[in-house]
Parts: sequence; C-alpha cells; structure tokens
Amino acid sequence: MMDVRKIRAEMRMGRSIFDLPLRVTFYARVSTDKDEQINSLENQVQHYTELIQSKPNWTFVPGYIDEGISGTSTKKRDSFNRMIADAKAGCFDFIITKEISRFSRSTLDSIKYTQELLEHDVGVLFQNDNINTLDPDSELRLVIMAGVAQDEVRKLSERLKFGFRQAIKNGHVLGNDKLWGYDKKDCVMTINEEEAEVVRIIFDLYANKGLGVRRISLALFDMGYTSREGNEFNVATIRHILTNPKYKGWYCGNKSQTIDYRTKRKVFLDESEWVTYPDPTIPAIVPEELWDRANAIYKERSREIMERAPGASYHNQYAYSSKIFCEEHEVSFHRQVLKSAKGEKEVWQCKVYRQRGRKACSAPQLRTDELNAVMGEIFTEVMKDKDAIIESLITVLQSVPRDVDYSKARRRIEEELEQVNAKKDRLLELSMEGGLSVSEFKKRNDSFNELAAQLQGQLDTIDTEEQKSKTSVLQVDKIRKTLEKELSFEDGVNSRLVASILDKIIVKRESTKEEIHLDIYLKMGQIYETVYQPQKNSSKDNPLRSTTPKLRTRMI
Repeated sequence: MMDVRKIRAEMRMGRSIFDLPLRVTFYARVSTDKDEQINSLENQVQHYTELIQSKPNWTFVPGYIDEGISGTSTKKRDSFNRMIADAKAGCFDFIITKEISRFSRSTLDSIKYTQELLEHDVGVLFQNDNINTLDPDSELRLVIMAGVAQDEVRKLSERLKFGFRQAIKNGHVLGNDKLWGYDKKDCVMTINEEEAEVVRIIFDLYANKGLGVRRISLALFDMGYTSREGNEFNVATIRHILTNPKYKGWYCGNKSQTIDYRTKRKVFLDESEWVTYPDPTIPAIVPEELWDRANAIYKERSREIMERAPGASYHNQYAYSSKIFCEEHEVSFHRQVLKSAKGEKEVWQCKVYRQRGRKACSAPQLRTDELNAVMGEIFTEVMKDKDAIIESLITVLQSVPRDVDYSKARRRIEEELEQVNAKKDRLLELSMEGGLSVSEFKKRNDSFNELAAQLQGQLDTIDTEEQKSKTSVLQVDKIRKTLEKELSFEDGVNSRLVASILDKIIVKRESTKEEIHLDIYLKMGQIYETVYQPQKNSSKDNPLRSTTPKLRTRMI
C-alpha cells in the first residue's frame, strides 16, 4: 500500500505517476440508459481497462460502473459508494475517471470524497480535467473545476424549465402519460372512450347524485368498472380526477416548484399560483359547467371538514375515532351525521355496513350520546375516590422545582452561545486568509454548529421549565376547580377524557337494534361488559339520565 506523502516526494523528484507501482482501478458512469450512452459506457470501460493494463508498473483492479444515474447526488450510486468503501479498506491506490462531473456535480461532494480518499492514501486522476489529486496543487484546481461542474447543473435546470415553457407554447401537452381517460403519444392527447366513460360517471355521481368519493369507488366496482390493475378505484385517484382541470379541456401547470436544483427538493404551490387556461390541444371529457360545479362542491366539503377541526387530523378529532370495532368483521366503525327535521344526530357505523349495506353487516349503529352515557357510568365507577385523584394530580404539578434561578442559568448559556459564534467568525476569517483547507473549515464549522444547536436546546428547556413553575404556582386553584368539574361529569363526558382513557370498544355479534352488547377496554387494563337498550327519545340536555336506567355494566 502506497503512502501519499511518499508518492508526492517521488513526483517532486521528477517521476511520473505512470512510473510508480500502484494498484489502479477506474470509475465509469453515464446519466441515462439510452443506447448512445450505453455505448459511451462500454467505450469508457474498454479505454480504462486497456490504459491501466498497458502500464508495466500498474496492477489492474476491476473497475466500478454505474448506469443511468445522475451525478447530482451520490445517494443512489451503488458502485460509487462501494468503490469508496473499498478504497477505505485498502483495496487499491489510484482511481482513474473521465472528468470531475463523473464523481459529482456538487462542489462539496467532490471535495469531500477526494479528501476522504486522500486520507486513506488513495488518489484520483480526472483525465479530461487534467487533475491528479496526488499533485500538491490539485485541491485549488479541484475547487475551481467542481464549481464549474455545479454551475452546469444549475444551467441545465434552467434550460429544462425554458424547454417546458416552449413546449407548452407550441401545443405540446406535458405531464402524466397515463392520465385516466386519455391516450398520449408524441405529447398529443386523445380521448380514450372506454376510460372516459368512467370519468363522466364519476362527475355525475359526485356533482349530480351527491355521492362522496368512497361511495363512488364502491359504486364503480358494483357497475363492473375497475382500475387498470383490476381493483376498486382508489379514493385518491377519484379525487385527482375530480380536481384535474384537464378533464374540462384546460391546461394546469406550476403546481410545484423545485427550490434547490441540487437536492431537487420541491414545494407545492397554493392554487392561486397555478397557471390555468383553456387549452385547445386538450380535448374535454366533461362540460366545463359540470367540472366547475363538482369542484365547488369539493371545496365546500373540504372547508367544512377543516372548520370542524382546524389544524387537526380528520380521523382523530372525535373521541371514538378508530376505537370502535365490529366483532363480526374485525373492522372499525366510522362516524356519520344523520340529519332530520329534529336536527343532527352523530352515530357510528360498521365500515362493512357503510360500504355494502345492512345485508352485509347486522351490527347496529351506535349513538354518540349513548356511548357518552356508558362511558360516564364507567368513569364514575373507576373514579370513586375523585378527591384523591385530584390531589395526586395537583401534587405532580406542584413538584416542579421552584428554587431554580432560571435567569442565572439562561445568562450562562447565552454567554457560551456568544463565545461559540465568535469562534465561528474567527474560523471564517482564517479560512478566507487561506489558513485552512476547505475540508478542515467545514469540519470545524460543523462542530461549532452542533454545539450552538445544543446550547439553543438548553435555552428552550429553561424557558419551558420556567413556564411550568409559573403554572404550578399561579394556577393551582383554577386547575383544581377544573378537574373537579370535569370528573363530576356535570356537562356530560369530556371527549378528551374519553380519548385518553378508552382503549377500544368491541361491538359483540349478539348486538341488535333493540339491545347492544359491548366489551369496553380501558388503557389502565380494566375490561367492562356493557348491555344497554337504545333510547328512542333520549334527552339532548342529559343523555346520561335517559340512558342509565336501561344500562347494565360490570367489570370482567
């Protein structure tokens, strides 16, 4: 195994790299799998194999090849990563590759990997760029050349964006080649009548018949329509069909934007930033009026969902969501709001029943107010010693230490943070004066950043603990009164309390509309067997009073 220091000493004495006894391999890569690129790859492999074997002092080590992989990132380049690992393991001394962009088009990546290789006494010859990292002056040239390669990626990204805009101007439809309802060839779209029939049915069921996307999926399957894979239509596919302007003959673009050409990270833009307009090159499948009406309904339904639980997950905004299960089918119950002249009523129905109707599942629907009555009865049993529970909670709150000098601790950490930032400034000055290599600057700067992040985390912890201390001192009486009210169930059962204590409810097979049998599992380990007869005229003001007389609950 050669030593880089000794190699450089030999080269200063006038010896060529080709005269030194080295174990040499090569790295070849093409960025696409087109025929001309594959031929280029074959030529690279042949060229480097013959070159290495022609040097009497060199020992040939089989090369490393990546096909159809971009040079922007090294994450998916298996052969490249294997080569780096083998280099660190001492499998060879020298790598030949075509140019710096074969290694990476990212400046930092190129410098990082060549520095890593040199640390393990492995050099690289970028043949077309005439850079041999075993030369002492190679690092400066490497930085310059890698910067040029990275700028090429940026320019390529801009050229692609320009090409997209020009293609759209010339009437070429870009985007998904497998859009349901259309055939696409040479950037020209034509209607696939067999699939278009499904699209028209979807819009009719949604806008004219009032069905939701899940019911539409089931209806299509019952009619004999399936996805290309032969399955029920995915609800996400139906949503995409309903909201895609192409189905009314409009172009829609600029939905997302790449904000970093190196990482290819995208952000999805607000609808107000989309570019949409009638496009004569896109044949409409549904009338514009029908599409607009369907999307008005879609937006209104989405708005209603957000208003019911702003900022929350739709499936987790209700106490019993994902907690009620049908024993017969082993599926969950879903929430449904039934509307009548007397008002709205919240109920829970088996998923199979919702999909296939009563003939598929005999499990009765459960009313939320009756479930609350059941849970209230159980909580009353569980929390017999209510005063002791409240006092134990207050004790926990008061246990937060109050003798800590938070101001002093904060000042100490802030001073340390200032010192770290000052060191970072001096490090940058030293680097700009040429006193540090790029890799050494990055290594030290990353270390300072990590330390600064740790100190900032300590400041955040101090703020949190100080707030807890204030809460326990100033609001104990208020908290005690709130707990007393919550645990007395004066205003019914608190949904947050249900969600935090209830594990699951099993609706037993023997349940009927006249008599409902439940097994109720609490997170503390208790299991309650409950039987009740649903009330036809439960009191809205106090459902517990109307339901309790017909409720039987026992712990099992």
